[in-house]
Amino acid sequence: MSASLSIRKVESRADFTTLLRFPWAVYKGDPHWVPPLVSMQRHKLDQRQNVTWQHMTGDYYIAWRGEQPVGTIAAFVNHRLNEFQGENTGFFGQFELVDDQQVATALLEKAADVVQGLGCDVLRGPATFSTNEECGLLVEGFDDPPLVLMPYNLPYYQRLIEGVPGFEKAMDIYSYYITLEAAVAAEEKFAKLLRVVEKNNARRTIEVQQLDARNMKSELAKLRDIYNTAWEKNWNFVPLSDGELDEMIANLGRFIEPSLTYFATVNGEPAAFLLGIPDLNQALLRAYPRPGKPEVLSLLQVLWHWKVRRTTINRLRVPLMGVKEGYRNIGVESALFLELYRAALRAADRWEYADGGWVLETNLPIQRLVEAYNSRVYKRHRFYERQL
Repeated sequence: MSASLSIRKVESRADFTTLLRFPWAVYKGDPHWVPPLVSMQRHKLDQRQNVTWQHMTGDYYIAWRGEQPVGTIAAFVNHRLNEFQGENTGFFGQFELVDDQQVATALLEKAADVVQGLGCDVLRGPATFSTNEECGLLVEGFDDPPLVLMPYNLPYYQRLIEGVPGFEKAMDIYSYYITLEAAVAAEEKFAKLLRVVEKNNARRTIEVQQLDARNMKSELAKLRDIYNTAWEKNWNFVPLSDGELDEMIANLGRFIEPSLTYFATVNGEPAAFLLGIPDLNQALLRAYPRPGKPEVLSLLQVLWHWKVRRTTINRLRVPLMGVKEGYRNIGVESALFLELYRAALRAADRWEYADGGWVLETNLPIQRLVEAYNSRVYKRHRFYERQL
């Protein structure tokens, strides 16, 4: 007979340590899970240190079967998102568990009770903690490790969430598999596309500049301003705060490569950006940071695979792209993609493929643009929600 199941709020230091370390138990032996640096995960989960918690209310919970942890969840309200979107939505995140329907139901019911008690009428997730961070449940594309800043979960998570009454799909987000080979395979089509883009750039005075690494802080501040403006009408979007921008600079600034990040102007006015970053997850997977392993050793191993043995990292991700309203559908998006392709061609021996995501399933213009380069959807993440 199995021990009884209980859901308890994270209150002590020992509870927080259990929350922090639990994913290493869930994914033990999984070849595709990429462990985060323990210090970064601790910072992310610490409500006193993570600036996103400055505009959130909520708590973490652990499912226990007897004295054995079997699942975790965060239940919270992002007040900044609700104010911006005009919603009354609560979220769940940090959702990790063993393959047990009873555990999934108990955790999600607890999250529903918590956010309903905070006045919400919808529970949505998973998100840890917004679309500016890792979000969505992987439902397609389990055959290789996730790229940097992408979530990963085991296939049974989908079955468990859908097994809880009331949870339905809210939105799918796509990741595209983009290769130089795909463009070369359609050489005539690609050459024509390049000519059209260059002609349009000249006609509309569209200019594309590479990120200036000497002024990283001001460049990322410019990116933030375009991002917040360009994405303001996107589903589930919440603008970056000043504190979140500072954290983004601290995190992304470590591994941004200027040759993969571009800004576009139209008649000299800032109009759009495209951010590409090398897939540091490939180095993290080799280093395999974990509780008990000296982090300095993990960092040295990551740096060696990234900066010294450069063949380890052969994937790049385009996690963010934004075009201000008023500059859309005039070729700015294509101009940015063209520059990224040119950069990839100059280093063709380095990059195996690029990941283009997130793309909302409702964003047909960007889907058509990416598919014009012979790219395909290869991963799909899903948001669920339940009316309360």
